[in-house]
Parts: sequence; C-alpha cells; structure tokens
Amino acid sequence: MKSYCEQKINRPLVCSALLGVLVGLYFLNQNFLNRKESPVLSETPNHQNRLIHEKSPYLLQHAHNPVDWYPWGEEAFEMARKEDKPIFLSIGYSTCHWCHVMEKESFEDSQVAALMNKTFINIKVDREERPDIDGVYMTVCQMLTGSGGWPMTILMTPDKKPFFAGTYFPRESRYGRIGMLDLCPRVKEMWESRREELLESAEKIVVALSANIDPQPGQTTLNTAILKETYQELSSRFDPRHGGFGHAPKFPTPHNLMFLLRYWKRSGDSRALEMVETTLQQMRRGGIFDQIGFGFHRYSTDPVWLVPHFEKMLYDQALLAMAYSEAYQATGNDLYKKTAQEVFTYVLRDMTAPQGGFYSAEDADSEGEEGKFYLWRQADLEKILGTADADFFCRVFNTEEDGNFQPEVGGAGNENIPHLNKSEEQLSAILNLSPDQFRQRLEQVRQKLFEVREKRIHPHKDDKILTDWNGLMIAALAKSAQALNEPQYALAASRATEFIQQNLMTSDGNLLHRYRDGQAGITGNVDDYAFLIWGLIELYQATFEIRHLQSALRLQEKMINHFWDAEQGGFYFTSDRAEALIVRQKEIYDGAVPSGNSVAAWNLIRLSRITGNPDYESKAQAIGCLFSTRVSQSPSAYTLLMMAVDYYLGPSYEVVISGKPEAQDTGALLDALRRVFLPNQVTLLRPSDPESKELFRIAPFTQGQTPLNGQATAYVCINQACHLPVTNPEEMIKLLGANTGTRPVPEANAPSGQK
Repeated sequence: MKSYCEQKINRPLVCSALLGVLVGLYFLNQNFLNRKESPVLSETPNHQNRLIHEKSPYLLQHAHNPVDWYPWGEEAFEMARKEDKPIFLSIGYSTCHWCHVMEKESFEDSQVAALMNKTFINIKVDREERPDIDGVYMTVCQMLTGSGGWPMTILMTPDKKPFFAGTYFPRESRYGRIGMLDLCPRVKEMWESRREELLESAEKIVVALSANIDPQPGQTTLNTAILKETYQELSSRFDPRHGGFGHAPKFPTPHNLMFLLRYWKRSGDSRALEMVETTLQQMRRGGIFDQIGFGFHRYSTDPVWLVPHFEKMLYDQALLAMAYSEAYQATGNDLYKKTAQEVFTYVLRDMTAPQGGFYSAEDADSEGEEGKFYLWRQADLEKILGTADADFFCRVFNTEEDGNFQPEVGGAGNENIPHLNKSEEQLSAILNLSPDQFRQRLEQVRQKLFEVREKRIHPHKDDKILTDWNGLMIAALAKSAQALNEPQYALAASRATEFIQQNLMTSDGNLLHRYRDGQAGITGNVDDYAFLIWGLIELYQATFEIRHLQSALRLQEKMINHFWDAEQGGFYFTSDRAEALIVRQKEIYDGAVPSGNSVAAWNLIRLSRITGNPDYESKAQAIGCLFSTRVSQSPSAYTLLMMAVDYYLGPSYEVVISGKPEAQDTGALLDALRRVFLPNQVTLLRPSDPESKELFRIAPFTQGQTPLNGQATAYVCINQACHLPVTNPEEMIKLLGANTGTRPVPEANAPSGQK
C-alpha cells in the first residue's frame, strides 16, 4: 500500500526549471538510517487547540493534538508574521488512513508537537472543505516531488509561498524518508541562517506554478481523431483478465467506462464494450465491492480487485452507479442493474441525512485497524450461520480457514474478504441450484451476516454535506431513475436538491460548499456549480418538473458571471468573490472526480440543445480550445471532457414529447426512449398549453410542437435537423436508430483548436 491515501495521476508539469531551486533543500531528504532513533514518548495530557471551534470532522479529529493547530485564516498568517516563523501546512481528510497514521505517530506525540510549535505556525486544512487550497498546493507537491497524495505537507512563508512539499512523514527518519524529529530543527536552522535561499526558492516556485496552471489557448483540433486516441490509450493499459487499467493500485475511474460506452456506440468497436463489461463484472465480484453491505470501496491495492483501501466515498458511489446504469441500458445485463440498485441501497441507508442531503464518506479504519469492520474469520462464520450455510458462503465467497489475503499491517492473518470468482449463473450450476434458489439462499445468508455486522463498531462517518458531491449523487439517482425505471430514486434526488437549495444557497442565489451541524459555509467553487447543474439537468429529464431546469439555467448564469475567463475562456476553480490564493487555477484533469471544466462543457452543450442558446455551445467549444494542447498530450486523462467532445461532434439527438404528463401514451413514448442507450440526447416534455408557458420561455421552439390528433407525439431532431413527428414508440426508436452506429462524422463539424 502507498504511504499516502491516494496518488493523483500527474498532469504535464514544469519540473526541470525547479531543479536548481531545490539544491538548497536537498539535505532535507537525505538518508538518516544511521542516526539513533529517539525513544517514543507518551502523549501529553489531552487539551484543546483552535480547531475545536471548526465544523470539519477532519479538523475536529485534530482538535486535541498537542500541536498548536490553526485553521486556515488571517489569524494564522498574522501570527506567522508577528513571530517570524514559517508555516507548516498539513492537508488531509477525515477518512484518510495515512492521515490517521501520521496523526498517531507525530501530531499526538508531545516531543514532535513541541518541535512543531517552536518552529512553525501550524495550519490544518480539510481538502474536502477547501479543494481550492488543496488544488494549488497539490500542484506544488507534484511539481517538486513528481507525485502527490494525502496527508500532504507544505512548508511555506507567511505570505503563503511554498518552499518545500511532501506527503506522509514518519516520526523518526527511516528508509530514506526524513522524520518529523529531524525535519523541524533543520528547517528552523535553515529559516534562521539561510532564509534568503528559501525566499528565492519560494518566489521561483510561484513563478513556475503560475506558468504551469495558466494554459494558453491551444493549437490542436479536438475531432474524432482525439476520441480514437483516447480509446487507444485506454486499450493499451487495459487488463483483459481482471479488467481495469494498469496494474496496482487500481482505481475505478467510472468516467473512463462511460467514455468507452460512447466510443462503442460511435464506432461499433466491440472491444470498447468488452473493456467496460469486463471491468464492471470484475469489480462487482471483487473485494472492492462490499458484498455484505453493498457500496464500493475507494480503490484496490492489487490488480485483481481483492484487497481494497476500505474507505467509501460518496463520489465513487455516484459515478459508479451511473456507469452501471448506462451499461444496463447498453446491454440489458441485469447484473449491472442489480449493482446500481445495491449501490443506492447503501447510499440511501447509510449515507443519507434525515433532511435529504448525502454525507461525504466512511472511514477505512475502525478500532484502530484498517478494514476490521468488513473482515470475517471462518470460525465466526460457522458460529453465525451454522455448518451448512457457512459452507455455502465459503464456496460462494471464497473464504478460507487461514484467510484469503495477507494483511500488510497488523491483523491476525486469518481474516477473509468476501469476493466472487464466478458469475451467479456459474455458481448456481456448481451448487446444483436453480438461479432463483441460489439468489434466495444467498440473500438469506447475506442478511444474517449484515445484521451481525451492524452490531460491530462502525468506521467513522464524515457527515459533512458537500454541494459538489451531492450534485453527483443527484445526477446518479436521477439518471438511474430513468434507466432502471425506479421512480423512488428521482424522489431521493429531489429531496437532496431541496436540501441544497434551502441550506447551501445564499439569498442572492449563489452556492456555498459545505454544510454540517446546522451551519453552511465556504464560498462555492466551480465543481459545486458544475456538478449540481449536472444533477438538475438529469432531474429535469427524470421528472420533467420545469423548476429543476430553471434552477440549472440560473446557476449556469451565476457560474458564467463569477467563474468564466472572458479573455481566454474556461472556468476558474474559484469565484471572483472567493478568497484570493497565490494563484487562481483552472482545472481540466479528470481524476477520481471529473473536473469542473469538463462537466461544464458537458452541461453547456446539453443546455444549448435544450434552450437553443448558441452561446452555451460556443463556451463549451472555448473550453476545448483552451485546453486542447494539454489534452492532446494524454487524452485518456480527460475522459469526461472527451464525452463532451463526443457529444459536440455528434450525432446528437433532441426529442420533444408533446402530451399530457400522466397519460398512458406519453408514458409509452418516454419508456421506449429510456430503454435505449442514447447518451448524446436530451428530452423535453411539452405538456398541454396552459402548463407550457415556462417551457416556452426556456425553449421557444417547442411552442409549435403540439400533439397530433390528440395523441402524445414525439418530435425527433438529429444533428439539429428535424424529422416529421410520430406517435408510435417503435417509429420513434427507428428514427433515432437510423442515425446511430458507425457513420463517420464530417470533420467540418469538429471544433477548431483556434480560439
């Protein structure tokens, strides 16, 4: 396992210019293996620091450290200037395993704390509360070290300029990694005797950072060739046996799979679909999926999806549920439908606040051990289930007397991670049961174990509610309500939307980022707007309640007014109302969570097709143009942006259903439309005239699209060219199907790389 919670895939970074800058800091990373380690001292008596007044669960976890922590704010920077000290900035999140390790080793240790308090002004930041701060200094960490993760450590001047970066640091130096007991006095000595070098280095780092994050308008055309290149890059990294991309650790990255589904739809290339299906099936069978309580863990530490990093993140559940729902639409395979339903079972049971919003995450650790909550011993299974059912469970989920994996740290070594290595159909045949008998017995056994597991000490739940991640879950629920024909998911999405609008929206209609313990705060960032707009578009498509579309359009205008760069295009990560940091970033990398710019491009194209407003589409094109040079260097790192490019290039579809919302013939047209995988498509419902005034204001072209002969009618447009209206669902699907498949898109339709 990595010595940090998650590695971010590197973007192309400006590193060579910094080689000279780092020479003065070289000694900080020397090997201290021959030094005598100090004895571990007991913790100081429990006390409180300034974090006790914060709302973040992560900051509150550190509120009793002997380290004199400050939250990010002017008080800390003023104290650094007053006491003439550098700043120790520590960034993490509450469910991060290695953040916990560094806290136990160092931040709870009285000797380390005394050195930190003597040397630095110490600031703690929750990366989930302040992704703007995290994004800036993560880029610094990647520039200086070549990688990044959490916990992240930044040493910087009182004016926020960094001169040293790293991730996890142990208490004592070992294995070439400097420890806190050595780091603190050496930085103190350098700050006092070689400060000019540090300040000069900090200035050069900021200059390089500014050059790296400020892309110039690109010179590359984003056309069908870039889609093929994205596919080829993913194909070259694909693991044909176990699914996923690369070796270990393996991350789900669902937007890779969603892109591949679109590429398969565009090209007819069966390998693209094979890559999706193999990955979805292997993840569902593996230990990365919680076979007892459902939901996906963060990532797999091995190539076979067996041993996960056990934390569960809301955004993973949302994006994976979308990928499984789309795969169900594309293939009709019930496994994908069932998996999406199980993900939502977990989210609605364990991750939903009483008021309707969704919590952020569950920890990997319980009782001080990673994964303890999720592991089973064979002897315990026999006590709980009895011999016959325990044998059934063992044969299905591959548990062993000696355990089915070797824990890296701690653990008795005889524990099991339930996982499947065959399909349910294969297992039912092996066990001589009908598929229905097998599923019934499996559910009875699973439920018994779930009830027992519920009595264990649960992992910590990070119960803050974030606007951006809630936007993703709203989108997933609304999208799946359509694809899986599950109206209750749209109801859950509506409740969460109402919660955000009531609690995380200011009186002037702007978004806040975080809600917890009755209080909302922190100016919304670009992800908050982009992801919630995505959710609102999907929610309109699921319910056809015009208020959701109106809300999406209002937020889109707020986003353009406060985040858009009118000179070069693209959205800044922070609003023009937000706190100014050392740089103002624009993000395009689609990592564990897709970037706000990628999702914005996707939203803008859809809103343009819904409203007929060409300005939205031109802004989507400007995003592609701005980042085209960077994206063309490694397009598979930008797969959600590639989904937007695929939509822009077409074929694309606009369907207006004109009829009474509750009428059977209207429902028949909508049901037929939702059963097919047609990703680059928007649907509007034009109700009877008295109810249509608000829709006409948004989409004036719908005024003339009335029912034919009193029957619900479908008006189908493809690539902005409209067909004659039809009333028969089969005829509608035939119209849509006639223009799908492998037809090449004319290059004249591709957006230019020039601005």
